[in-house]
Amino acid sequence: MKKLFIYYSLTNNGDVVANTLKKKGYEIRKVISKSKYPRNKFLMIMMGGYKATFNKKDKLLDFNKDINNYDKVVIGSPIWNDRLSAPINKVISLLDLNNKDIDFILYSSSGKGEHAKDKIKDLYNIEPIILKEPKKNNKELDKIKNM
Repeated sequence: MKKLFIYYSLTNNGDVVANTLKKKGYEIRKVISKSKYPRNKFLMIMMGGYKATFNKKDKLLDFNKDINNYDKVVIGSPIWNDRLSAPINKVISLLDLNNKDIDFILYSSSGKGEHAKDKIKDLYNIEPIILKEPKKNNKELDKIKNM
């Protein structure tokens, strides 16, 4: 079974998840946004939260949307203002996830991602896995040990 993890990470939480899934045989595809997010945490939160609140979709650099050869596709996104990130909004608008075994892994510094969970349930009828700062809390990675 070919497995793919497509993710965006601004604060390295997604990178920790990617490293874990790579050890489980997943191919990794990191999403790079054309938007430049500020390094200042407050400004980063404001810009990302604004975009997420209004369901904005970032333009992406060299994104390969071909997922035809994969049996399982997992999408990872930070939670911004309780929602999916703008880069991942763009990813899901580009991909045909019909007839695919899919999962979502969301990582958060503070929020519970209720709007993100609702969006995923509405679009794909699945419950995402939510990790609370996996780069600081390795125990959170236990939630994906059976993937």
